[in-house]
Amino acid sequence: MATTADHELAARVATEAGRLLVELRSKLAAVGTTGKALGAEGDQQAHVLIMRMIGDGAPGDAILSEEGKADPVRLNATRAWIVDPLDGTREFGEDPRTDWAVHIALVEDGRPAAGAVALPARNMTLSTAQPPPRPTAAAPNGRPRIVVSRSRPPAEATTIAEALGGDLVELGSAGAKAMAVVLGDAEVYAHAGGQYEWDSCAPVAVALAAGLHATRLDGSPLIYNQPDPYLPDLLICRPELAGAVIAAIR
Repeated sequence: MATTADHELAARVATEAGRLLVELRSKLAAVGTTGKALGAEGDQQAHVLIMRMIGDGAPGDAILSEEGKADPVRLNATRAWIVDPLDGTREFGEDPRTDWAVHIALVEDGRPAAGAVALPARNMTLSTAQPPPRPTAAAPNGRPRIVVSRSRPPAEATTIAEALGGDLVELGSAGAKAMAVVLGDAEVYAHAGGQYEWDSCAPVAVALAAGLHATRLDGSPLIYNQPDPYLPDLLICRPELAGAVIAAIR
């Protein structure tokens, strides 16, 4: 079972990696480095920092990072950290966009046990160490906001918007979209275009800690630290909307 130290470590690592990325972005942008080159450098430097901090803070735990080589040892581990050093590389490379994130999650027996999502450009880290309160405000004008990718919104999102009488809202990274629901800036995040475990694990940990619904699109549980880290779909939403969303896309 995750300890207080695990929750605090997730929050600390996400925050420190985010701080590094903000400083790196400013430094490299000042000399004209933007776009893919900036994103690639951010990915690598954040990965190195995260691996060191988790290695120091939780020695012996397995780690699966988007930017690292998968170690099969993790599959027999009771505890595994699943991390995305820079979620939203494209948005990070487009200064001054703020919709990018850092994901840090601890998985125990396939389920998120602790996690943190940093939104560094907003100077914010949401974590299971101090779970955010569940949003209470209703959607503006009673029209739920469904956050989608700005480049490839899934057809399912349009179906959900029509069923709920809602509106689509474009955002960048998976973490930014999930945290929009956690923060009450949106009501539904439904993804069907393909993701990996590191894209959703930390956001799911935080969303569940905040009292939100988080499952596959068909309502089945999200299971992590699998041999194939591909996890094609995701639903994070206010609990009272979950039934209607799942019914709309069945």
